[in-house]
Amino acid sequence: MFRFANPDYLYLLFMLPVLIVFYIYSIIRKRKAIKKYGNPELLSELMPEVSPKRQQWKFWLLFGAITIVIFIITGPQFGSKLETVKRQGVEIMVCLDVSNSMLAEDVVPNRLDKAKQMLSRLTDGFSNDKVGLIVFAGDAFTQLPITSDYISAKMFLSSISPSMVSTQGTAIGAAVNLAVRSFTPNEASDKTIIMITDGENHEDDAIGAAKKAAEKGIRVNIVGMGQPNGSPIPIGGNNNFMKDREGNVVVTKLNEQMCQEIAAAGQGLYVRADNTNSALKALQNEIDKMNKSELDSKAYSEYDEQFQTLAWIALFLLIAEFLTLDRKNRIFRKIKLFS
Repeated sequence: MFRFANPDYLYLLFMLPVLIVFYIYSIIRKRKAIKKYGNPELLSELMPEVSPKRQQWKFWLLFGAITIVIFIITGPQFGSKLETVKRQGVEIMVCLDVSNSMLAEDVVPNRLDKAKQMLSRLTDGFSNDKVGLIVFAGDAFTQLPITSDYISAKMFLSSISPSMVSTQGTAIGAAVNLAVRSFTPNEASDKTIIMITDGENHEDDAIGAAKKAAEKGIRVNIVGMGQPNGSPIPIGGNNNFMKDREGNVVVTKLNEQMCQEIAAAGQGLYVRADNTNSALKALQNEIDKMNKSELDSKAYSEYDEQFQTLAWIALFLLIAEFLTLDRKNRIFRKIKLFS
């Protein structure tokens, strides 16, 4: 596979025919100037040191060097390679609640957007760690397998919304179990789960799932989103709120007690997110305490730079052009080895 990294520079090749035309024009002008003084064949005897062939050679050497330099700056790339990069880090699986209750605005701008902002800033602090993303409501789904590609992680994070999971609820246990299965097998690095949820409408055995994760050396940290006194769930703008079957406005409350129990079972940290950065700092401190070990991360490089050979050829042509004189050498012009 072959490509140019900067193909726009190929337009410089249109300059080459212009150089040839200019060179031919200069030769014609020289010949006309010589004819003004007499027969060119007779005048050549009076100018024994002048060598038109040397001048031609100098032009074509310079022309070839310019051509190769144009191809060099376009960045020729060819082939592919697979690199293994060794990193010291930890593995982190993020489980993000995307149930409708996460749209409540008791945290600015709302619970879900606040969680996404916090995770984005948390990802900015990663360097050699691996991170994965699971979204859940009534069911849990892997949004991003564990990876060291933080750009993809932030891209997937920005697209998250409650519409991603049709089944409503808060299946924290299912999300924990899926996260445990998502870590890299036989990896010696510390592993942790960051669960971001309001804990409302809790349905399955989240405490049991957290205990099993802790038994495997995986800590379960919980970030509680929202306020215990609750907030209505806006829908469709214009101050419309979600209502129950009786027409009453639904008020969603942070189930802080449940979140604390899950964190305790998972031997992890519980922190409530508010309108400050306290939850983010607590998570960062918790991750910094983890033991980092060597992670083998394979990075695929599709193209390899191939300009080195062209650069050597261009350098050789420029040196040859510099060493080629316009005139014959006075000392050696009478030597004819093949006469």
